[in-house]
Amino acid sequence: GILVDDAIVVVENIHRRRSLEGKPLAEVIPLAVDEVGGPTILATFTVIAALLPMAFVSGLMGPYMSPIPINASLGMLISLAIALTVTPWLALQLLGKGAHHEAAGGRLERAFNSLLGPFVAAANAVRNRRRLLYFVLALILGSVSLAAVKLVVLKMLPFDNKSEFQVVVDLPAGTPVEITAGALHDLGAYLSKVPEVTDYQLYAGASAPINFNGLVRQYYLRAASELGDLQVNLLAKEKRERKSHDIAQGVRPELERIAARWGAKVKVVEVPPGPPVLSPIVAEVYGPDEAGRARVAKTVREALAATPGIVAIDDSVEDPAPRIQLKVDQAKAALAGVTRRDVVETMRMGLQGVDVTPLHDGQSKYEVPVRIAMPIERHGAPEEFLKLAVRTSSGALVPLAELVNPVTSDRDRPIHHKDLLPVVYVIGDQAGRVDSPLYGLFAARGRVAGKPLEEGGVLGEYFIRQPSDPYREYAVKWDGEWQVTYETFRDMGLAYGVGLILIYLLVVAQFRSYLVPLVIMAPIPLTVIGVMPGHALLGANFTATSMIGMIALAGIIVRNSILLVDFVNLKLAEGVAFREAILQSAAARAKPIALTALAAMLGATFILDDPIFNGLAIALIFGILVSTVLTLVVIPVLYYVALRRRFDAPDTTAA
Repeated sequence: GILVDDAIVVVENIHRRRSLEGKPLAEVIPLAVDEVGGPTILATFTVIAALLPMAFVSGLMGPYMSPIPINASLGMLISLAIALTVTPWLALQLLGKGAHHEAAGGRLERAFNSLLGPFVAAANAVRNRRRLLYFVLALILGSVSLAAVKLVVLKMLPFDNKSEFQVVVDLPAGTPVEITAGALHDLGAYLSKVPEVTDYQLYAGASAPINFNGLVRQYYLRAASELGDLQVNLLAKEKRERKSHDIAQGVRPELERIAARWGAKVKVVEVPPGPPVLSPIVAEVYGPDEAGRARVAKTVREALAATPGIVAIDDSVEDPAPRIQLKVDQAKAALAGVTRRDVVETMRMGLQGVDVTPLHDGQSKYEVPVRIAMPIERHGAPEEFLKLAVRTSSGALVPLAELVNPVTSDRDRPIHHKDLLPVVYVIGDQAGRVDSPLYGLFAARGRVAGKPLEEGGVLGEYFIRQPSDPYREYAVKWDGEWQVTYETFRDMGLAYGVGLILIYLLVVAQFRSYLVPLVIMAPIPLTVIGVMPGHALLGANFTATSMIGMIALAGIIVRNSILLVDFVNLKLAEGVAFREAILQSAAARAKPIALTALAAMLGATFILDDPIFNGLAIALIFGILVSTVLTLVVIPVLYYVALRRRFDAPDTTAA
């Protein structure tokens, strides 16, 4: 949409001057292009200045962001060159030879005289300007407050409408794989009744084939008898009404109820739309010892569980599971004349079985082994297993129970590290009306921050970095989507600030004034009046792509201001009175400003239904709509207030 803005301004000014002067196109075009050439070039570079700093966004979102400013900036430069060269030539060829005349005092002039007159020429202009200021400030404050009352939810990126989701199941440690498979079949039976589900695959004791979730959340490493995955496939999005996120949220309560019967923990995992994180809500627990970290992790889990909307709570501390080690009594084995190798081989034969002979059936391409093994139901009974006998050197049979000592203990549990520091992860997800994990995180942190600990002291809290000395205190560092959101909006905020500085410097260089650029940039906050209510009206989250739209709007709105101020200066150079030039500026530039705004809005409508980039579309459509209307009033009034003492007679309207 913004690529045609330069051409629109050039063609509209050619048409306007042709209508006013009645000269041939060949004479009008050079003058018309010269009149708007300077502000058009400046306006194009202001849009580039607003967008280009986003190319330097760091962190995980950098690769996602950099193509947008780079491609848009190159496109703007090319469109500017075409607007100043090809467009005038096409206008000469296509607009015809005849001249069109229309009265200078048209409907637009009368309308804007009535609209701007009370703020510029009326007897109570000062009071009216003050009311306008209060009105605009109230609109800005009300728009920003929509985020505070959660009518606009802040989120990194919205969920995409995918054709799949995953169900991750964790049973108690040591659960046989047969029970795990039973739980998965029970969960799958329910999923098969969901209308949008086409099929599913279950994986008991093994991970599902690696996908995006498996890569970023390390699900591909899940390989134990108590672990299971369900990979659920959905109908194509064109054939269903509900989005994949709504389906996943809808099946979660029943899946949790079924899993509770098996003593299992279940997580419904959707394909994340953006940068990878371990989970939407992650609390990293640091401390001097593993037992203390586990106790603190339990406290954090309780805080998350007590926070409405947080689901799928889990931690990286594995439950204790018994382990039986069979240790060979070497002294007894030596007295019996049995080697340790013979004992181990007998135990292996009992558990794994042994191939005694191949079966020759005359049909199989490969031999079919005949295997002898203990019945599977006896594998979990050590007393049955130890009845197996091993042959001594003298040929006698000695039961394993006389040569092996069972030793009961807990199986080893992993200790996780991050950046070489021992850590325990507590994870969770956000569900419900507000599905942004940021709100759940900040609601839960009040329950754990500064909490007294059994070990003494209070629980430390970190948001941006790990504790410098994790062995000095127990502390929780919030991570997950919060960390990516902070880094992204921090960098984009810096890019926004750099863009504003570049815009200011460009306008200072053009108008040779330090005050005029402030007037020109004053409407930038007006974009909030359109952006935030637009998101609230459509029920959309304010995401990183919405922020991209906000940054682009800074350059687009400044373009409109430049066109208005430049026209006022042109009229002043022709000897027109300052107030009259102010009143004429909005009428003369309203048409190109409206056309460029409409072009950008129409261009944005094509991505309005995109799950990821609809925030960008909403920001552009509503931000341009509202700020353009207000700019046509605010800029002339501000320019008059700022420079009236220089160009106009003393303002007697204050009386």
